[in-house]
Amino acid sequence: MKVVAFNGSARKDGNTAILLERVLEQLRLEGIETELIQMAGKKVHGCTACMKCREKKDHRCSGLNDFGNDCIEAADAADGIIIGSPVYFADVTAETKAFIDRLGYVGRANPEMLRRKVGAGVIAVRRAGAVHALDTINHLFFISEMIVPGSSYWNLGIGGPAGSVADDAEGLGTMDTLGRNMAWLMKRVSDRA
Repeated sequence: MKVVAFNGSARKDGNTAILLERVLEQLRLEGIETELIQMAGKKVHGCTACMKCREKKDHRCSGLNDFGNDCIEAADAADGIIIGSPVYFADVTAETKAFIDRLGYVGRANPEMLRRKVGAGVIAVRRAGAVHALDTINHLFFISEMIVPGSSYWNLGIGGPAGSVADDAEGLGTMDTLGRNMAWLMKRVSDRA
């Protein structure tokens, strides 16, 4: 089993990466292979609604050739997907949203692609907007027929400057619980596949 986590932050190793690594650590302890894909500095353009993915049904975004396709390919190959983003004006980053739109569109063109995979959102926030941003990610998971584990609180960590989320003990504990719950769920889903 493999989980791939996508860091939609403009900061490669900032607060979002710290939270994602915390979840991935728990998954690795449970024997699950993990990968963290950092989107910082990469081009991920939004969906152009060209409909080519619906014509070709090849699990790819045929209208754009950028890092978004690498992310879609990684999500397709994984058993579990984590999407992480900091909060920008009460929502996910533009790159995260572009990835969500394109992955969702390709997934709808190829319904088996995401169906029954386990998915979780992770949010780094300075002050407000975290629940709305988490909801944006969950919309992708739910409309794609994915299975979403819960945690001990919403999947968020609070911190402003890079690295400060490491001081949010409750947020880190939430990530630990999310990782353990995701591993438990993935093993149960795998047993019944």
